[in-house]
Amino acid sequence: MAVHPVLAEVTRRVAERSAGPRGAYLSRIRDARTEGPVRGGMGCANLAHGFAACGVQDKLWLRGDVAPNIAIVSAYNDMLSAHQPLKDYPDLLKAAIRAAGGTAQFAGGVPAMCDGITQGRAGMELSLFSRDVVAMATAVALSHDMFDGALLLGVCDKIVPGLVIGALSFGHLPVILVPAGPMASGLPNGEKAKVRKRFAAGEVGREQLLAAEAASYHSPGTCTFYGTANSNQLLMEVMGLHLPGASFVPPGTKLRDALTEAAGRRVLQLTDLADGYLPIGELLDERAFVNGVVALLATGGSTNHTLHLVAMAAAAGIELTWDDFDELSKVTPLLTRLYPNGTADVNHFHAAGGTAFLIGELIDAGLVHEDARTVGGDTLAAYRKAPEFDGGMVEWRDVARASGDTGVLRPVADPFDAHGGLHTVRGNLGRAVVKVSAVRPEHRTIEAPARVFDSQERLQDAFAAGELDRDVVAVVRNQGPRANGMPELHRLTPPLSVLQDRGHRVALVTDGRMSGASGAVPAAIHVSPEAAAGGPLARVRDGDVVRLDADGGVLEVLVPDEEFAAREPAAAPPPDGTWGTGRELFRTFRAAVGPAEQGAGVFA
Repeated sequence: MAVHPVLAEVTRRVAERSAGPRGAYLSRIRDARTEGPVRGGMGCANLAHGFAACGVQDKLWLRGDVAPNIAIVSAYNDMLSAHQPLKDYPDLLKAAIRAAGGTAQFAGGVPAMCDGITQGRAGMELSLFSRDVVAMATAVALSHDMFDGALLLGVCDKIVPGLVIGALSFGHLPVILVPAGPMASGLPNGEKAKVRKRFAAGEVGREQLLAAEAASYHSPGTCTFYGTANSNQLLMEVMGLHLPGASFVPPGTKLRDALTEAAGRRVLQLTDLADGYLPIGELLDERAFVNGVVALLATGGSTNHTLHLVAMAAAAGIELTWDDFDELSKVTPLLTRLYPNGTADVNHFHAAGGTAFLIGELIDAGLVHEDARTVGGDTLAAYRKAPEFDGGMVEWRDVARASGDTGVLRPVADPFDAHGGLHTVRGNLGRAVVKVSAVRPEHRTIEAPARVFDSQERLQDAFAAGELDRDVVAVVRNQGPRANGMPELHRLTPPLSVLQDRGHRVALVTDGRMSGASGAVPAAIHVSPEAAAGGPLARVRDGDVVRLDADGGVLEVLVPDEEFAAREPAAAPPPDGTWGTGRELFRTFRAAVGPAEQGAGVFA
């Protein structure tokens, strides 16, 4: 199947603009490749330190240069439901690798914070920067030159992109990401959302809200709505870093354990000591990243990936831009309805055909590069099959060519929407991203007076005081990466939804984030340049009429150009809010961070 002409053109442009940095990157990782394990060139004291704690058999193999040694890097902690199942993975992986003729060592742990816990709290201002901390921690873990490949254990939000960025600095090593799977479906997401809105409106109390939340988030495994964590899983599979069908198999099942063991055996086959050498730096090429963007758009995934995909690509020497997202969105149909874009969750998606059906549809329509390389096979075609547990092992088998539930997952010939779930908007307020898949068409265009806030708390106060009970564009500025680390602002969704439900025209415009849980209110987020970097949001005043047209790609304030340009930017809030809860430790990050359009990273 020939690829779609727009897909081919976007990929060509990405490769052309990236030729210099991509070539330099590939040269570096090829120079890092050695003949035989790099540990073979270590001094005796260095190597002895590296295997001192190993068992007798592992020591024998590590002293030689024949058996591959695999690094295990994990985001395990037992506070976060998504990462709690990772506790037993190292032992499973070591046993599987040893039985297949290799060794494995737990090379290091990386921090894993939860946006669900820190939402609306000071800790959220560390959230985005934690991605780059994870990247650095991954690099530290791999820095000992003991390894011929790596297995990365992580699931959520910034953790998976951070693991990938860190691994790409060791791009000569083969890498497989090993997921944990989602928790069982709990309270339906639509019911949870209703309780949240009733709480925001003062109709129910904290106990009823807590009961609903606890019934939704209730056991080990990833949260089941289609937010950044589950977008991570789907993208890693489509980009070829998971084994086929590994993303949404539940934890604590025989198939989940078998897939984990299979990842251990498979990474051995990808090392430089085997015949199928495939380093991550070569696997993640322009085709892989374009495939990831298409998968994000086709599923209405997390807006966080307009940051993370850009940052991951940059780590591989590839320049991915929001214009690429926009061009691909125009030709990518929306094929899923998952909360918050619908009522179903990822378990329903998986049961309806899941990633195998989705990938097959995208391949047949020429909307992904089938020839992209993967850890699971020579091409993406291997991912049209789904894993099954058979006789103690994993077998990959063909899936039905029809969706098991067209209310959740549809073919390209009958999509939910002709265009992708994310749009880019631009104008005299800068550029921003809008997740339209969760917004009804009649709400995607709004022209209304602005009410300007410098914190989400001030907006909530104004809502409680009844000051927003009208058509309004809420402008929440000084929430960008340079200002305060670019927190997610999901606490604003319930009150703004209440206003919209009352019949008002409502929108949010912010240089902060909203992520995969973005709801039914139109939100132009990641506005770039941000207010703290001199962006035009700093010159918006209460009462200015703001126009947001998500389908038309417009974000502008309706003030004469000369008048708007002549305004003094509003002063940023005092820096007192950047202390406490560890925020003072990230001053260097805030000073060094790049703009949202370039991935909001701290690495030059």
